Amino acid sequence: MARYLVVGGVAAGAAFAAKMRRLDERAEIIIFEKGPHVSYANCGLPYYIGDVIKEEAELLLHTPESLHGRINAQVLVNTEVLSINRAYKSVTAKDLTTGEEKEYAYDKLMLAPGGVAIRPNIQGMELPEVFTIKDVTDTVNIKKFIDDKKPAHATVIGGGFIGLEMAENFHALGIKVALVEATRQAMPPFDYEMAAILHNHLRDKGIDLRLSSTLKSIKKAAKGLELELDKGAVATDFVLMAIGVRPLSKLAHEAGLEIGATGGIKTNQYMQTSDPDIYAAGDAVEVQHFVTGKQQLIPLAGIANKQARAAAFHINGRARTVRPVQGTSVVKVFDLTAAITGSSEKVLKDNNVCYDKVYLHPASHAAYYPGGSPLSIKLLFSRDSGCILGCQIIGKEGADKRIDVISTAMFAHLSIYELGSLELAYAPPYSSARDPVNYAGDVAVEVVKSSYCQFFWNDLENIDYDKVFLVDSRFPSEYKRGTIGKAVNIPLPEIRKRLDEFPRDKDIYIFCQSGLRSYVSSRILRQEGFNVYNLSGGYLSWQIVDKDRKSSQ
Repeated sequence: MARYLVVGGVAAGAAFAAKMRRLDERAEIIIFEKGPHVSYANCGLPYYIGDVIKEEAELLLHTPESLHGRINAQVLVNTEVLSINRAYKSVTAKDLTTGEEKEYAYDKLMLAPGGVAIRPNIQGMELPEVFTIKDVTDTVNIKKFIDDKKPAHATVIGGGFIGLEMAENFHALGIKVALVEATRQAMPPFDYEMAAILHNHLRDKGIDLRLSSTLKSIKKAAKGLELELDKGAVATDFVLMAIGVRPLSKLAHEAGLEIGATGGIKTNQYMQTSDPDIYAAGDAVEVQHFVTGKQQLIPLAGIANKQARAAAFHINGRARTVRPVQGTSVVKVFDLTAAITGSSEKVLKDNNVCYDKVYLHPASHAAYYPGGSPLSIKLLFSRDSGCILGCQIIGKEGADKRIDVISTAMFAHLSIYELGSLELAYAPPYSSARDPVNYAGDVAVEVVKSSYCQFFWNDLENIDYDKVFLVDSRFPSEYKRGTIGKAVNIPLPEIRKRLDEFPRDKDIYIFCQSGLRSYVSSRILRQEGFNVYNLSGGYLSWQIVDKDRKSSQ
């Protein structure tokens, strides 16, 4: 009878143990978990704090007892694996309650220790009002502090997925929130101009957004805490550190297993480490990115689950490989949904990948059906091959299902040429006859295959009016509410009658609200011999960044 040991009992560890049991009923399976809980809903922790999830028990998918009953595994909580003896194929584990140490032999070992929240080495990190959120115990401690102290103000350090989710859930409890992010944007996986949509929404909700601000120290004040930033200070009642996680790869490193440059455990396509009898999965493992081919740390539950299952299959003689990772993810930010797959533009630039891009703002469903709202889409692709390199979508509804379609298309190696032909479900409450995914593909193909030329929001930053004639092709009522720079208003219906107003010795830069009317205008002008460029994403894309920059000043 084979014995399988599992270090870590949350996402990857529990998934591996469950799949192993379904594949091998006779195996002995032992799970070691350093903390008191196994198989809990890690991604649901912020929503328990915000009272969206009402009971702590709802976070616990299994207890040690229920997991034992379901998969017949021995579950040792509050037990830390201290070392691995590869020569003897054993581990030494310590019961943290009794202090007893014991050796366990294995036939195969799965390392799924996860990651640990980063706490920078600055003054004040040890204060009891400074929290991280990585497990149920952290969550309960934050919840108890809020219930007992009734804080009026919270500061979240870090504007990533967890930082934004926690800011929203603190706000839902009536707590004022400052969100401090060291870079110029929240949600670092996104490009700046897309993150700016979230910046504007956060400010509209009353979040005190501090971008390009670094925390220097935390000090006790007469009332609460005083946070010193490199740009100003914040008075607050408590702090949540959400600046990321680092992989718990120390155990693997001390056992002589190969560790990657990212600090994560290196594995092959079957999740074997440099020791073929030791597998690894989850947040402690580095992965290969689908687009760049580089090794990265992408701590997502879906990835961890797929890795764990692949390892279980391989141990049982069924080869299932782990594909490179696209990093497909989604986050709720108050009334908006932000979703991403593949690489951002900044990552493509850093890796010297040739690309082009389109922006568009289609309606989430048929415009004539009530309740629709715009989706903001950025699609990145290769001009040469049409290969989809990445996509970012933000909106009130429909962003999640569109990113899943794009992610699936990327996985299947479909190109921009196939996006327009995809047969996607349509009814007025859900979409349009030409779905936003179809629309994005068609616009990208137009960029590659026709004489259609674009310019972008950042090209307007230092526009030379001696060389460029800027035209707003919207209706006069729209123009009066605001335009870009020195734009001249020549609405689409009047273009043909006013051709003599367009100078032939300048480039024509034209825009409308979202890019469609100005696209039609650009086709007219190009056929009349003008050198014309259309603003991708239109006035909406420019306005998003303009509003964010003005609010940041």
